Amino acid sequence: MSFIFTSDNLKKIDEILSHYPQDRKISGLIPILDLAQRQNNGWLSPEAIVAVSKLLNHPEIRIYEVATFYTMFNLKPVGQYHIKVCGTTPCWLCGAGDIRKVCEKHLEIGLNETTPDNLFTLSEYECLGACVNAPVVQINDEYIEDIDAQGLIELLDRLKQGEILQPQSLKKRQGTKPLS
Repeated sequence: MSFIFTSDNLKKIDEILSHYPQDRKISGLIPILDLAQRQNNGWLSPEAIVAVSKLLNHPEIRIYEVATFYTMFNLKPVGQYHIKVCGTTPCWLCGAGDIRKVCEKHLEIGLNETTPDNLFTLSEYECLGACVNAPVVQINDEYIEDIDAQGLIELLDRLKQGEILQPQSLKKRQGTKPLS
């Protein structure tokens, strides 16, 4: 299996690289890895890493070093919906551990596993940066804040039915406004 950037992504790459000196193309690595991952169904295959390496004329091992450092990059396939449960102290104190257990039970998978239908992958991430509305999960690019067990189950079931995911506070909070 090979990986070749689409013509649209090659245009985006040209735009990204236009912001850096010609001899510093490697500076565009992170957004280019993101493009490769998005084009490749949410993960960076070895072939995608090679393509990025050749594009930037940089050793593959250096590309892997960056891809393995940042948790936003996946080096194995993920489901259509990648569920990332925040495991940092504020979310944990507000019930993220229970949210993770509910997700594991409802989807019948453990951490870093994917459902047999390739619909869901479950991961735990450190700090999703929405502590004020804890607990929070990120599904693909969208944040679901103020999540509780019942709300999570309902959301997962709606996603199974093909509903479009929207960022939201399950308590209908506006930004960081107190619930009072």
